Amino acid sequence: MSDWIYAVILGVIEGLTEFIPVSSTGMLLLSKQAMGLTGPFWDTFNVLIQLGAILAVVVLYFSRLWGVVLRLPSDPRARRFALSVIVAFVPAAVLGLLFHDVIKHVLFESPRVICTSLILGGVVLLLIDRFAPHPTRQDSMALPLGTSLAIGFFQCLAMVPGVSRSGATIVGSMLMGVEKRAAAEFSFFLAIPTMAGAFAVDAWKSRDQLGSANISLVAIGFVVSFLVALVVIRAMLAIITRRGLAPFGWLRIAIGGIGLALLMRG
Repeated sequence: MSDWIYAVILGVIEGLTEFIPVSSTGMLLLSKQAMGLTGPFWDTFNVLIQLGAILAVVVLYFSRLWGVVLRLPSDPRARRFALSVIVAFVPAAVLGLLFHDVIKHVLFESPRVICTSLILGGVVLLLIDRFAPHPTRQDSMALPLGTSLAIGFFQCLAMVPGVSRSGATIVGSMLMGVEKRAAAEFSFFLAIPTMAGAFAVDAWKSRDQLGSANISLVAIGFVVSFLVALVVIRAMLAIITRRGLAPFGWLRIAIGGIGLALLMRG
């Protein structure tokens, strides 16, 4: 199969899974291994195309985000929202820089870790969906800084492939009393600096791998993930609003269970 077809497939998977709590990184790594894609480039590819999905958030929330930027000099609420995202971003930024090589070259290479994380995370989603504290905060753009910092520490759990960045931040938000739709939206906003930072670090560290042929593959995956994510973000919000986290919990358990069964047979 041609490399550009692999790039399209991985772009679709990234767009489908970046914002739903099933771990886009885990799905990409399992898919990469299932398709027999070896070498460091494909790990780098999986990180770089995530920026395409993040761009979908910027497009869909552009008016709200641009409004915040325009009001920063004059509106304390705009400055507080910007600061809340920065505060939530800091823990993952620090730990990501410190443990980048361990995460990429050790944890990324363990499909058993990914499948186990998918199953355990699915159980957590089912429990949170049923037993989460009563929400006291409805606005994703007006969270206290202490709440934002706690959510940032929850995001660090997603450094283990299979945990899910969106899942960890949504669960952390709901445990802190944030309403589930607002929790999902804050997860989207926090993804912007988090994934932009991951993109920058990985692009710099892997710059020697990015020749013209490889850059074209990244461009294909980037565009595909962006287009798919545009659709998925709205669908994901509708599902969480109407049915909660349970559908994603069962999906994680099913994927992780099938993956472990295949690994045991192999």
